[in-house]
Amino acid sequence: MNHTFHIPVLGLAYSIDTPLKVARYGISSVSSIVDDVAVERIRQFYTEKNNEIFIPISANEHDSRAKRITVYLNMMDTLVNQQFEALKLTAFEPGSEITRYFELLPQNADLRLLYDKMLTVDDVNLKNNLQQELRNSLQKGAIDVNIMSKVDKMNCNSEGENLDDIYTDALAALRGFAMSNLHTSVILSAGMNPRLYSYLEIFKDFLPDENHEIKKKVILKVSDFRSALIQAKFLAKKGVWVSEFRIESGLNCGGHAFATEGYLLGPILEEFKTKKLDMIAELFVMYQNAIQNKGLSISSPPLTKISVQGGIGTAEENQFLLQNYHLDATGWGSPFLLVPEATAVDENTLHDLTTATSDDFYISASSPLGIPFNNFRKSTGEKQRLERIAKNRPGSPCTKKFLVSNTEFTAKPICLASREYQNLKIKELKQKGLAEKEYQEKFDQITEKVCLCEGLVSSFYLKNNMLKAKESKAVTICPGPNLAYFSGTYSLDEMVKHIYGKLNLLEGVNRSHVFINELKLYLDYLKKDISINILDMSAKKEKYYNSFKDQLQNGISYYRNLLPTMLSMKKDLSEQFLKELAELELKLQGINLSFKTI
Repeated sequence: MNHTFHIPVLGLAYSIDTPLKVARYGISSVSSIVDDVAVERIRQFYTEKNNEIFIPISANEHDSRAKRITVYLNMMDTLVNQQFEALKLTAFEPGSEITRYFELLPQNADLRLLYDKMLTVDDVNLKNNLQQELRNSLQKGAIDVNIMSKVDKMNCNSEGENLDDIYTDALAALRGFAMSNLHTSVILSAGMNPRLYSYLEIFKDFLPDENHEIKKKVILKVSDFRSALIQAKFLAKKGVWVSEFRIESGLNCGGHAFATEGYLLGPILEEFKTKKLDMIAELFVMYQNAIQNKGLSISSPPLTKISVQGGIGTAEENQFLLQNYHLDATGWGSPFLLVPEATAVDENTLHDLTTATSDDFYISASSPLGIPFNNFRKSTGEKQRLERIAKNRPGSPCTKKFLVSNTEFTAKPICLASREYQNLKIKELKQKGLAEKEYQEKFDQITEKVCLCEGLVSSFYLKNNMLKAKESKAVTICPGPNLAYFSGTYSLDEMVKHIYGKLNLLEGVNRSHVFINELKLYLDYLKKDISINILDMSAKKEKYYNSFKDQLQNGISYYRNLLPTMLSMKKDLSEQFLKELAELELKLQGINLSFKTI
């Protein structure tokens, strides 16, 4: 691919149709396939928009979840192919689709250089030949999909009996992708699910064909080297190759936040860089044996890419990461929420995002999954949550049930954000006779959970006038904290030019380096976690916190040694980097781990 960035998955529906907006320009993006209800409604929207007859897939139909996902992905594939073929036929003239394709490319891309050469040629025949060569060299962006491995609830038949394992949410979503026409990748995130990972080898598209090509590839979203290797080994032994490790900052990202044990992004990238070849060699031995056991053969390891995402804000940071860590690509997620032609953010939420300050973005306990979640204080979903509490009706109606997990009060799992669970939990809480302050703390913990199944898709419905009469208008959105530095709405061209250094959307903005911003988040996280556990401290927790602190100190030392290689940084920026690093080191040393004296 000529582009060196991708657009990661954004919530359940913010990037669900992004391929239809950017793939024809060679830009890869990721759609969530967690919510088959939304997938079906959005397929209807696009089918009718294209004046075609929509044939619904009923939820009562056998294997409806997988079928809905397959048909939606096939629809996107068809539409992107149509867009792409139409683009290739447009004239090389200002404002045309094909001209836009090439002008979006980075200046040093081979195809961009050939395009620039064509523009300078006067000879008509030579110019036509170059234009034809350019048309033949065009590549679409990938329509990749995301599955959160741990979102994998068991499903029942009409009699309430559990269906077989292959009908769980994650496996059905994977089957939907596997049966589609796409030649792209599935991004597996949120940790390892052995049942899901084992299911991959069932589908021949994940295995090499007679030409050693893999039709459907696997990308792992990871936050550290050790977990990446463990997961990749598990898959290699099944004959499934990891084609890309997509490294994401533990805290400086959107969506759910998976805090590492103090391991910072720089040292993690360094470990991948130094161990990549050894890792591939180790994995290939397992992979080759597994492939041979399946009656296939392969003589050399398939391509393995390394990319990074989370908190990147400037072209200088982007370029440094690519060059210094020998990366294949970077991911730019949250900033694209401010690009209306690329993502699905309703007008009111978009306005609130553009006027937000850093205090409006925070890591919360809002997710029913029990995983830290990046939240936005000004969202209508957060306002609705507080209004329901004020009306003595905390919690949300639970209709989709994708995140049901708790059986504390019921035989069937229910969601921690549901009105049913929160009412039962509060009733139990009232019977404990706690002091007012402790009661309020426990009450707040219960009612902080919000419905993600509805809140993360309603923005799409609002933007496209699809909201049904009694549906909630409340929007939940989960940008990374880096979005605070962007304060406008942008065209696709402007954001891409910003990434490649042709335009600076953060001109005059006082912003720390991506490594510094992540370190700040980790210090805040550590201090908050200690304060939460301070009254219930154990030797095990004390050991954990000391190890966490040691890793942060190792990261600070690493960054101090790294600075001379950061040649792209101007003198004033490098001085700021060192100054902030020293300040944060003092804060780290000031975190008191002598728990008995706190």
